[in-house]
Amino acid sequence: AFGMSPAFVFETIEKGMGSTLGFLAVVIAIGSMFGEVMKISGGVQNLADTLYRKAGERNIIWALGFIGILVAIPIYIEVCFIMFAPIIYRFAKTGKRSLLYYAVPFLAGVVISYSTIPPAAGAMTGVVGLSADVGMVILFSLAAAVPAMLVGGVLYGGFLGKRIYIEVPKHMDPELKEEMKEEAAVRKHVKKPGFVSVLLVFVLPLLLMIGRAGCDFLLPEGHPARQVMTLIGHPFGALMIVCVLAIYFFGIRGGFTADDLRNVADKALYPAGMIALVAGAGGAFGEILVESGVGDVIARYAQHIGLPVLALAYITAAFIRVAQGSGTVAIVTTSVLMAPVVDAMGAAVSPAMRSLMVTVIGFGAIMASHLNDSSYWITGKYFNMDEVTNLKVWTATTSIISLTGFAVCMVLSLFV
Repeated sequence: AFGMSPAFVFETIEKGMGSTLGFLAVVIAIGSMFGEVMKISGGVQNLADTLYRKAGERNIIWALGFIGILVAIPIYIEVCFIMFAPIIYRFAKTGKRSLLYYAVPFLAGVVISYSTIPPAAGAMTGVVGLSADVGMVILFSLAAAVPAMLVGGVLYGGFLGKRIYIEVPKHMDPELKEEMKEEAAVRKHVKKPGFVSVLLVFVLPLLLMIGRAGCDFLLPEGHPARQVMTLIGHPFGALMIVCVLAIYFFGIRGGFTADDLRNVADKALYPAGMIALVAGAGGAFGEILVESGVGDVIARYAQHIGLPVLALAYITAAFIRVAQGSGTVAIVTTSVLMAPVVDAMGAAVSPAMRSLMVTVIGFGAIMASHLNDSSYWITGKYFNMDEVTNLKVWTATTSIISLTGFAVCMVLSLFV
């Protein structure tokens, strides 16, 4: 805030936090409620168990990687880690392998999805910051997510599983055991959702948003189908639809009482406030940097050294991520910083390139999770790793994912 008056500093903080939370708070709240309904109804467990039976022991790590990508689209990253820990424990006991063999592919899918694939909260911060097209961001992110998950999750996870043997914790965390007991009591008299219906509600937001992008491209403005898709294909509309469907079919029709559903909503929204505040703080921080002239300095420096704008975005996101720990803050701050740079370049940056930049920033924000990142400590706690082992596992995994995703994005940039 160098050179800015105190009054303008607070106006800038208000502007940055307001512009970020005006959109993101709704996405986080709806996604949190949807995720809790899917968890408490047994839908998530049924999804994992069915895929385990279908894929078999030999191919389960591939399935876990794709499950990670799928479930983290509407559900916050740390919640996914904790939600699936007991399921992965069971797989490790059944397969009699290192816990890492099963955990790393799933965790890789989760972190990729959260940071790069809308309507996941992390990815949406980049969409908002750069005013990018959600449908194109989804397509670019999916194209880069699969190779990154296979290299950083399946291949590296298989490598780790053979060389580092981690047992399932003999005494699970007391809070986790108590939570599992409470959920089992709630589910005792309810009907468990079917595999196909669970898969459909997870995929539906993506299909709606991609459908909206297709209608915007193929149909003239004012066409009735395009207007309908604009409504239901907006991230708010898509998430609200699947949340209402989950509450009705898996909650009300599944046998939950009104009190049960009220408790589910309360439990889901409790951590959502903190998540939203972290994202809002990142937006305020980014706006301060822009107003203080940092964005202009970055633009001039990039032009001076001839660095491609995508590489600049990636390096900036990776640096902020490693320095302060939060991937969400790295995405918000970098997207706000890069917006004036992209605007200054004018027609040189197409809408497709702007959307690809959101994906690049997401992969940059995955880089080298370490001691200042909450996910580093959660993986260490729930997957039975000390700090040194976790650096070899989680820090290395996120770095491999980040670099692989960036490499794929740079190849994609040759065609947009």
